[in-house]
Amino acid sequence: MYLAFYGLKQKPFNATPDPKFLYLTPGHREALAQLVYGVQENKGFIVLTGEVGTGKTTLLQTLLQRLDGNTAVAFVFNSTLPFDGLLEYMLEDFGIAKAGETRAQRLFALNNFLIERRRTGQKTVLIIDEAQNLDAPTLEQVRLLSNFETPTEKLLQILLVGQPELRAKLQLPELRQLKQRIGLQCRIQPLTQEETREYVRARLRIAGARDLRLFSEGAISRMAEYAGGIPRLVNIVCDHSLLIGYADQRRQIERDIVEQAIQYLEEGKRAQWRAPVIAWRPGMTLLRWAGMLVVAASAGAVVAGLVGLENFGATIATHLSNFARSARDLVVK
Repeated sequence: MYLAFYGLKQKPFNATPDPKFLYLTPGHREALAQLVYGVQENKGFIVLTGEVGTGKTTLLQTLLQRLDGNTAVAFVFNSTLPFDGLLEYMLEDFGIAKAGETRAQRLFALNNFLIERRRTGQKTVLIIDEAQNLDAPTLEQVRLLSNFETPTEKLLQILLVGQPELRAKLQLPELRQLKQRIGLQCRIQPLTQEETREYVRARLRIAGARDLRLFSEGAISRMAEYAGGIPRLVNIVCDHSLLIGYADQRRQIERDIVEQAIQYLEEGKRAQWRAPVIAWRPGMTLLRWAGMLVVAASAGAVVAGLVGLENFGATIATHLSNFARSARDLVVK
């Protein structure tokens, strides 16, 4: 809705993990390099952790793009499955047909698949996201998958991805064998204020913004303070701020707009939508001017639906009344 107003080609702050919008801080760059290295060098178990919303899934999507066509990947998103469910999901994702009905048959089919891929020089990777949800017995079963190996290398690379609770879980005495097998551990840290500023500008640039200083320094400072360096929260605040800025016809997002966005997110208070002032100018055709008013009214309706604005019908009625009065005056002239 606000794309044309701010000169954007696409929405810069979507919550989806689009690798195109990945902003590599030094920490992200190091973590990505370790992931690529771990897979290429057959390090066996690799652990990636980070707070909620720090960009772990986006980093994984970037990793998948950087792997060559000789690498097969099973990406398990549902970490609440029991081990047999994880195993079944893996086999489906790897494309292993007729794996059998029992666990032993499925493990045998997986072993044959891994051996054949290694024979032809291909790699196989298992990624388990939200791995902090796995209980200790399931993690132990996952560890046993690393027993698929030759005398010189692992046949299956296993990447466990999760929140900091995963690191704590790996300290459990019953998981000491798994801990000993971890070849690499990567951690994503929250953004600093400077990184938050560059993160926002990078996403604006990728989205086609003409002005990378769309958010003022005060706005970014308040946003960084509120988000605590969590990219997902930065995205949410930025998106709401652009929506409010568009409704107020503000070409730059200042601190007060960010404050309104934060207030809405925290307290659910409904921002007051003010219709853009669209004045008739000499040389502007009546049809074009009327069309701009209709677009403004439609935009307001969308904003009202998003933020739950009360009494919006009265607001629209007022603007339509003004439109009719102005049109009459123009006709009289």
